[in-house]
Amino acid sequence: MSMTDQAIREAREVELLTGNDAGDMLSAALANTGIVRSWKVHSVHHRPGAGVTVGYTVQIEGPGNPHVLVPGGKVADEYICATTGKVSPPPSDILVRIDGPDGIVVHVWRHPNDPELPALKVACESRAMGNLIGQRVKLELLSYRPTRRGVLRVIYPDQTKAYAKVVRPAHAHSLVKRHRMLVDAGIPAPRVLHDTPEGLVLISSGEGEPLANLLSRGMGENTDKVLGNLIGLLDKLPEQAATLTRRPAWSERADHYANAAITVLPQYRTRIEMLAYGVNYLMANSDPGPVITTHGDFYEANILMDSENNSVSALIDVDSLGPGYRVDDLGCLLGHISVLPYLAPQAYPHVPAELERWAQGCEEQVDPTALMARCAGVTLSLIAGARREDGREWLSDAEGRLAAAERWLARGYGHLARRNRMTASGK
Repeated sequence: MSMTDQAIREAREVELLTGNDAGDMLSAALANTGIVRSWKVHSVHHRPGAGVTVGYTVQIEGPGNPHVLVPGGKVADEYICATTGKVSPPPSDILVRIDGPDGIVVHVWRHPNDPELPALKVACESRAMGNLIGQRVKLELLSYRPTRRGVLRVIYPDQTKAYAKVVRPAHAHSLVKRHRMLVDAGIPAPRVLHDTPEGLVLISSGEGEPLANLLSRGMGENTDKVLGNLIGLLDKLPEQAATLTRRPAWSERADHYANAAITVLPQYRTRIEMLAYGVNYLMANSDPGPVITTHGDFYEANILMDSENNSVSALIDVDSLGPGYRVDDLGCLLGHISVLPYLAPQAYPHVPAELERWAQGCEEQVDPTALMARCAGVTLSLIAGARREDGREWLSDAEGRLAAAERWLARGYGHLARRNRMTASGK
């Protein structure tokens, strides 16, 4: 299937799962449970090349499964998920298959019965988690990406906290290995407290505040120091992690993320396609540097800081730790920061000036053309995520992210042109 055909199909999948037809699909999937009285799209997860998953808040009225009903037969609220992506288990009483139009297959389930995350049900039940840990706990669901992972805050009776990460069973061992590898190397990373073969990994709480907080307040004269500390931490990542399985960098899938961006900004198809072309072109005409250990998802939300001395106090979300290029970690950092002013304009007034300082500093560390290609590719990957389902305005955010990616790309073309002129002149 060509990239264009795939983009058209995925746009149709988004339409099917978010449009009026979704109500009929949910009614059919939940027919044995009760009557769907109302439904609303809560979240859309578009993984380019791997399907579309949507979460719904659904009101269901019995008769049917007693789990759904409340006393008196009143309408009960449920969280329902549907995906066009592949799932491993066969259809069952908790996983319904719907054959949609155009050959689109949809699987539907009720949270927390995720077909790819068997540990999620335990992680979401306080009593079950308490039995696993050995003491009573409270739980707060922080994030859930259907079929991919869930993260919950675990609160102990003394109010100390830990975090339960639920991943696919096949990924649990590698996640534990990565955490322990960092801790053994002296990197400030959460410790593994407990893990299960079903994919539940309990980790300690990282100390400090997100780097995003420093960016919001403004770093002033400490701007260069903070960047230096971040690069210094990357230098200390354990060499043995370079032997782990490598995961593709965001910019290496520019065409796929362009398809996702087009589904939310179809009016800018040409600009987005040219952006993806440019990312691929700059990557093919620049030097990424040597393969070393990288974090793989190095951006402000995954970096906790000790604000008193501007040092990193914890490096979290280490699922992608492994071999890669330094330019990808730096591009991930800069690309994510560049969209903050569009995500929350009032919260990040200092970002434009400080980001420019950081961009110049990072360009001194690696091939600047390669860096700008990564910055543009990462920012491209964030465009589709601007879409919101809660009624808030999001178009200006998405358009801002597109413009930011284009600025990174233009800067990369500028670096490439200067390099070519110098090469031609023999300098």
